[in-house]
Amino acid sequence: MERLSAYQPYGLAALRVIAALLFIEHGTMKLFAFPAAQMDGPLPPLLLAAALLELVGGLLVLIGLFTRPVAFILSGQMAVAYFMAHGQKAFWPALNGGEAAILFCFIFLFIFFAGPGALSIDQRKATA
Repeated sequence: MERLSAYQPYGLAALRVIAALLFIEHGTMKLFAFPAAQMDGPLPPLLLAAALLELVGGLLVLIGLFTRPVAFILSGQMAVAYFMAHGQKAFWPALNGGEAAILFCFIFLFIFFAGPGALSIDQRKATA
């Protein structure tokens, strides 16, 4: 198991990249109806702000630039999204549709504490 520790930065990078790609998808659904529209009609201002955070914040996390502060903001966004959009529907996340919001919240919180891992702009700047 100790030999696996050498690969920890790459595992963290994989988590960061996959979480960011999935998060970006939520922003593109709201802003560009791609790969499908998330809702009909124009976005209310709060959802427009959320969509911009998902797209821009997701891109920053994807490339690993300003990873920790952006991950902290996105974690908070997902906590707010859970309580505003899901928590009022039912207590259990499996019933209120909030599992993704909870997972994103804690994945981004983990990235905030752990850092971006390998293959990030932040890591390259730190070693330069």
